[in-house]
Amino acid sequence: MTLTNSKYTWFEIPRADPPKRSAVERSEDFGEIYEVFDEETARAQASRCLQCAMPFCRQGCPLENRIPEWLQLVAEGRFLEAAAISGTTSNLPELCARVCPQERLCEGNCALNSRTEPVSIGAIERFINEYAFAHGQADVCAPMPNGRSVAVVGSGPAGLACADELAKWGYAVTVFESQPVAGGLLVNGIPSFKLEKPLIERRLAVLRRRGVSVRTNITVGQDVPLAELLAQFDAVFLGMGAQRAKPLGVPGGEFEGVHAALPFLIQKNGGCVSNLPPIEVADRRVAVVGGGDTAMDCLRTAIRSGARETTCIYRRDLANMPGSRKEYVNAIEEGANFLFLTNPVAVEGDAQGRVTQVRCIRMELGEPDAKGRRSPRPVKGSEFVVPADIVLVAYGFDPVPFPAGSEWSQITLNDWGGVVVDENHMTTLPKVFSGGDQVRGADLVAFAVRDGRRAARGIHRYLTAAHGAR
Repeated sequence: MTLTNSKYTWFEIPRADPPKRSAVERSEDFGEIYEVFDEETARAQASRCLQCAMPFCRQGCPLENRIPEWLQLVAEGRFLEAAAISGTTSNLPELCARVCPQERLCEGNCALNSRTEPVSIGAIERFINEYAFAHGQADVCAPMPNGRSVAVVGSGPAGLACADELAKWGYAVTVFESQPVAGGLLVNGIPSFKLEKPLIERRLAVLRRRGVSVRTNITVGQDVPLAELLAQFDAVFLGMGAQRAKPLGVPGGEFEGVHAALPFLIQKNGGCVSNLPPIEVADRRVAVVGGGDTAMDCLRTAIRSGARETTCIYRRDLANMPGSRKEYVNAIEEGANFLFLTNPVAVEGDAQGRVTQVRCIRMELGEPDAKGRRSPRPVKGSEFVVPADIVLVAYGFDPVPFPAGSEWSQITLNDWGGVVVDENHMTTLPKVFSGGDQVRGADLVAFAVRDGRRAARGIHRYLTAAHGAR
C-alpha cells in the first residue's frame, strides 16, 4: 500500500467508518453490528491524523490514550507496536473501542472537526487490538510475586482494571463476583450487539494468565464478611458499581408492565441469569423513558425481542440527549421512534392493573442548568398519550446503599449514596479503596477503567509506604 504522507492526507482521503450490517439483518439477532477494518483501510484512516502538537483527541479521552502515537504507527503498518502503546493507558482497549461514545470524547475533540470529518479513532483502536489478539500479543504471563495480596470486590470495568494493574506489579489479586459470570456491567448491562460476551471472557483469560484469581457466586458481606477480607488481604478494592435504578417518579409506576431497564437488559442478554419474572415484549408496544445509552440499549433490545413498536420518550431535544449519537442512529435505522421534548406525567392502565398508555406533556427548553444543559419546562395544555403495553425506565442508576448498622457503616457515603474517597481512592475505612460507578455514579466505561487504574496506584503507594518496597 502506498500512502501520500502529505500534510493534506486528511483532505485527500475521506473518513471511513467500519462496515455495518444492514438494519434488517442485524435486528434479527444479537450479534455485533460492526466489522473490523482491514489493514489497508486502517492504515489509510490513520494517515489522516494531523499529528497535532497539542493533541486534543488525547485531552478528550478519559484515559488520556496516546492516540497520535499509535495512529502514526498504524499508518506505517506497525500494528503490534501500536497495540502495545494502546495497552499502556487502557486495560480494556478492545472493549472501550466498542462501547465508548467517541463522538463525544476523542473524535469529538479531533482538530479535523473544524475542517472535515474526524479521524476514525475508535475503529482503528478496535483494529489494532484485534490484530494483537490474533497475533499472540496477549499471551502474557504472571510477573514475579511481590508478597502482598489485594481483594477486588466486583468484576466490572473498574474492578478488572484495578486487578490488572496490581497483577502487573506482582500483587496476588483475587476478584470476588456475586454473579455466576464475571464481567459486571460489561456482561449484564451492555447488549451483545454492542459487545459480544466472548470478548469479555477473552479479556478475563488475559487477567488469569497474569495471575488474577476470579471467584464467582460470592457476595462479600454475606458469603464472606468484609472483616474476613481485611484480615486475609493487605488491601480491598470495592468496585460494585451502581445498580439501583432511579425511580419513574410519576403516578402509575405500580402498574403491571412497568420495569426498570437493567432487569430487562439482563434477561435478554445471552448467558446472564435473572431470578425476576420474565419481561416479555414480543408483539407489544414498548415505551422507554430516558435519553442515555441505557435507553438506546433498551430500544434496540426490544426490537430484537420482537416488540411491535418501540418509542423513546425524552424530555430534552436531540442536541441535549446524553446518549451516543452513533447508538441513536443505529436505533433509528432499526425502527425505533423518538419523542423529544416530551415528559411522562403518569402511567395509565386498565381495570386489571396493566399498562395501557403513558400520559405525557410537551416540553420546551429554558435556561442552562449547572451542567450547561438547557433545563426543560412543561408547555401548559399540551398533554397527550402514548399507547404502551410495557414501560422501561432508563433514568440512570445510583449505588446500592450499604445495609444500616452493618460492617460497611464505617465507610462514608455522600448525599446520594456514592462512596467518598481521597486522592488515592481510599475510603474512610483504612485499607479499603473504591472507584468506578460506586464512587461517581453511573458513567462511561472509560471513567471506570480510569478509576480502577488510579485506585491501583493508590493501593500501591499505600502498601509501599506501610510495608516498604519488596
